[in-house]
Amino acid sequence: MNLSLSMAAFALAASISPGPVNIVALASGACHGLRASLAHAAGASLGFCLLLLLIGFGLHEVLLRWPLVDRVLRWGGILFLLYMAYKLASDGGELGIGHRTRAPSAWHGALMQWLNPKAWLASVAGIGAYTGGDHQLLWLFAWLYAPICFVSVASWAWAGSVISHRLSNARHMRLFNRILASLLVISAAYLVMA
Repeated sequence: MNLSLSMAAFALAASISPGPVNIVALASGACHGLRASLAHAAGASLGFCLLLLLIGFGLHEVLLRWPLVDRVLRWGGILFLLYMAYKLASDGGELGIGHRTRAPSAWHGALMQWLNPKAWLASVAGIGAYTGGDHQLLWLFAWLYAPICFVSVASWAWAGSVISHRLSNARHMRLFNRILASLLVISAAYLVMA
């Protein structure tokens, strides 16, 4: 298999699989629609690629030398997931004008990737598997990853927008948000036990 094709397949598998960034994209698509959720997808994609590049250029080595920084990032990510779960679970589910919150921004998407342990693991695993310390391969990997990550996160937002008609009453939206909040709590619990 061609190296670029293999990199792209890895990027797709890592980006499209369920995780905190995609769960928020799904919720955003349901509440705000696809168009309003694309900023979150773009920010998540750029944030991930920056993380990938910095890890490839040596950030991972810094974290190995200073395990306290690694623990702070890990617990910060867990607390952020729990905060997002709380925000979803406490949402009243009203979709009417005047009750709408703003869709997650590009900065929000980028920050989520930096606090997302799944993104860190995908970066380290991908770099280990595909670049071998070669910076040209690292740049190729990031170049391939960016559009694949964007399309993957945007597809979750699209899925949310497709099911939004089923969530038109507050009771259904509250249930949907609480299911998503539960998934975020499960993700955080997994990280605590890992």
